[in-house]
Order: sequence, then C-alpha cells, then structure tokens
Amino acid sequence: MDYKYSLLGSAVDEYRKRPLLLQVDDTPMNLFAVLEVKRELPRRWSTLRCFRKIRLYSFLFGLAIMFLIMASYTLTGDKKGLLLTPSPYHFSSLVSPGPFAFNLSSVKDYAHIKLVVKYITSKVEFRSSRQPPELKALANTEPHMFSVIPRKFLPGVKNPCWYEEYSGNITSDPYRTNLYALYSRHFRTVCEHLRNTFREHVFHHDGKPYRMRCLPYFYIIGQPKCGTTDLYKRLRLHPDVKFTVFKEPHWWTRKRFGIIRLNQGFHDRYPVEDYLDLFDQAANQIQDKLTANASGSPSQPNIIMGEASASTMWDNSAWMYFYDNTTKGEPPFLIQDFIHALQPDARFIIMLRDPVERLYSDYLYFGIANKSAEDFHEKVSESLQLIEGCLLEYTMRSCVYNTTVNYAMPVRLQVGLYIVFLMDWLTVFNREQILVLRLEDHASNMKYTMHKVCDFLKLGPLTKEIESEITRSPASNTRRPADKNLGPMLPITKEILRAFYTPFNEKLAKVLRNDSFLWENNSKL
Repeated sequence: MDYKYSLLGSAVDEYRKRPLLLQVDDTPMNLFAVLEVKRELPRRWSTLRCFRKIRLYSFLFGLAIMFLIMASYTLTGDKKGLLLTPSPYHFSSLVSPGPFAFNLSSVKDYAHIKLVVKYITSKVEFRSSRQPPELKALANTEPHMFSVIPRKFLPGVKNPCWYEEYSGNITSDPYRTNLYALYSRHFRTVCEHLRNTFREHVFHHDGKPYRMRCLPYFYIIGQPKCGTTDLYKRLRLHPDVKFTVFKEPHWWTRKRFGIIRLNQGFHDRYPVEDYLDLFDQAANQIQDKLTANASGSPSQPNIIMGEASASTMWDNSAWMYFYDNTTKGEPPFLIQDFIHALQPDARFIIMLRDPVERLYSDYLYFGIANKSAEDFHEKVSESLQLIEGCLLEYTMRSCVYNTTVNYAMPVRLQVGLYIVFLMDWLTVFNREQILVLRLEDHASNMKYTMHKVCDFLKLGPLTKEIESEITRSPASNTRRPADKNLGPMLPITKEILRAFYTPFNEKLAKVLRNDSFLWENNSKL
C-alpha cells in the first residue's frame, strides 16, 4: 500500500497485446490517482489454462509468504508492527488506522505534520478573477428552475415576489407532494394552515387563477458554527423580517440535487416549487397588505424574507455528480451563479469566526463518540495529509472544491478557508451586497452588530422596544456542557492549525480591508 505501481512497456498503445506487468518503486503513491486497465478476452483455451495455473500458483505463493511473516511476528514477539503496515500519511482516512495508527505525541510525527503544513501553504495562490458561466449555460443546466422563476418581480414590493398561474385544482391540496413535508413535522403543521387559507389567497385575472410566489430578499449563507443560528433567531424577532418555516432548507446546495443527508446518498430531487412553498406563509402576509384596505388605498408592504442555510456559501459537493468535469477538477457552475442569474439584487450576510476555533467547535458539535482533544488532533493531521496529497496534482482551489477530498477528511478543514469562497462570490455579486461579520464582535457588542444588520437590510432604525426584544435573549446554539468538559484543543493542534489558516486569513483581511480578520489576538468563545 506504500508503493507506486506503473505499467512496463515503451508503447502505451500496445498494452492490450502484452501481459500486464507491474513495476514497483519507492515513490509514495498518490491516493487520488485511478488506474483503469482494459483487456481483450484471450483467444485460445490453452492460454486461458496457462493463466489459471499462474493465478493459482501466485495465490498459493502469497499464502505461504503471509504465513511466514505472521509466524515470525508471533514467534519473535515483535510489538513494533508488521513489515507490511501501511503508512498513515497516505491512506489515513480511506482505511482504518487500526492498532497501527501513528503516535501523534511523538516528535517525529509532529515534525512531519509541520512539513505537511509548510508544503500546503507553499501552494496557496489566489486567482485575481473567475470567469462566471453564461446565462444560457446555466439555463440549459436547470431549465425547469428558470421556467418557474421570472426575470422581473412585482413593483412596489420590497421582497422579490410575483404572481404565478396556478394550473392545479384549487379545491385540492397544493402541498400534498412537497418533499420537505416528509422530513419536517413542523412544516406539515404549517401546511395544514396553508391549505385552509389557500383558496382565499388565489387571485383571479382574466378568468385564470394565480397565486403569489416569493424568493428571499436576503440569505444568511455561512459559515457553520459561526453564530448563524443566533443571528437568525434574533432577526426573526423583527416585525418586518420573515424566514422559511425552518432555519436551513439547504435547497440550493443539497435538496435540489436529492441530497437529504450527506451520508445517505441521493434521493428524489426537490423541485423549485417545494422550495417556494416554504415562503408561502410570508407571501400570504405580503398579499394581504397589498389588498386594498377599507378606504380603498393599498398598503405598501415592507416585509422581507430571509433564508439561513449555512451551507450556501461553501457547499458545492454535488457538482462532481451532476456537471461535466471539463474544468480541470474545478466546478463549472457554483451555487452563486444560479442565485445571481435569478436574483441579481439579492443581499447576503456572512458570519465568520477564528477558523481554528470554528473547526474545534464543528468537531465537538458533529462528532458522535470518543471525542477528545487527542482525537481531534489526530483527525486534523489526517485531514491535512489528504489536502497535501490532493495538492500533488491539483490547485488549491480545486482541492477546496474536491468532493472526494472533502468527504474523506474526518474534520471539515475546508470550511474555514473563507477567502476562497468569498472571492468566488465576489465574481458575481458586488461587495455592497455582502455583509461580512465576525462572531467575536457579535458576542462582545450585540447591539452594534444588530444595528449594522438592520441598516444593511434597509429595515430602518431600530426602536428601543425592538432593540430590547432582539438583544435581551441569551446566545443560541452554544457549546453543550458535555463538550465543555472536554476542555480546549491541544496547544500543538492550535499551533498547526494557526500556521495552516494564516495565509488565508491574511488574504481575507486584505480583501475586506479589516485586520481583525487576521484573528491574531483572539479570545475563546
């Protein structure tokens, strides 16, 4: 497992005419390389019998060698490990480390990981600009989505809404096929109310029934374990802000591809109509305000809708399964390309924190069992080596978006590479459309950040009553007591992660023109 195998022979196009010979050298094998060999069926039975004998003798010879190795290991009592123990630096999370996992406390392994980080940071480069795809290419990829959502929205309404002709029977249940209802009990309850009021919200024009549809005015797009839940819950308390039925629909990144949970493979793809259903409750409120009041003068609604899937900024994992890989290992389309094509005026809020602390919080929150500072250290080391292996053949940006690497890493190192994702978002949206906040600032001065968010969303100045309502509740989604008892990460782990994230933080601070994003003097949260 620690060796590289290559075909012998001068002419590659003659490989079908020769027996398959393997050459072994001492070069470490790249675990992302795949060798595919095709053979023609043998034409003579004598040749087939010869191959069968060779395979049989080879199998018996292999058994004999294995028996000798095991016997010598047992008889000598050698506890240092088998001769054929695989190197953890090349296969870490693709195979179980088992009893031969390397000792992370040793000076040798620590020195090796420092060299891994040094190699990774030497490969860091930032492209000046990415060429976004053309609208036609996007529409050809998602024709149904582009046929449902119009290019223009209702005038006089702050939130992007439109009237959609309803083709079904207005007496039937419009939510009976919604796939979100299969997994959300709360949404099923909301659907009961929406069914009861559906007919009264159907708008008739020229003998045809129409219903109001809306997309969110703004998105809280990231990052996980950076305070998005707390921001979401506080914004919900504002009378003019409405969210989807639940915080994270994950439609743009997962559900529209049929991903329910990342470890469960693919299911039925959620159509865009199912996503729009999540905003019907707020759409009805906007429609009610548009309806003429008793005096006959319409009321202009100031209601805006939000969506808070913390995967929207960074998760493009599905691209390798649905798009042609013709861009040298990089996704041809990103989530923001589709959002921009449909909502060029949308606004986005990003909450970030020190990526070192974010990763440990992520590990504690999503880890299942046997969590410890030592286990976190091991998983960080394994993940760094996977990134190193990827960089042997691909660019940093390709590795950040590499689904195979991301799924193999036991901790989500890539989520903390904020600048890589932000620069891609800035290729399609203006800087004024994206508000970037720090969790550290939000935790220390909540009133300031909430005023900043309200100004960004053009909600007007906060009254004392609304400000008190929004800021008085305790922080949401904080660390669980059992996880607090595990203590902080090891100092050695923090040092390694600090070295890994530093060049990315430096670029982020430069782009945002704010040195606080260097996280040089960061306090724990």
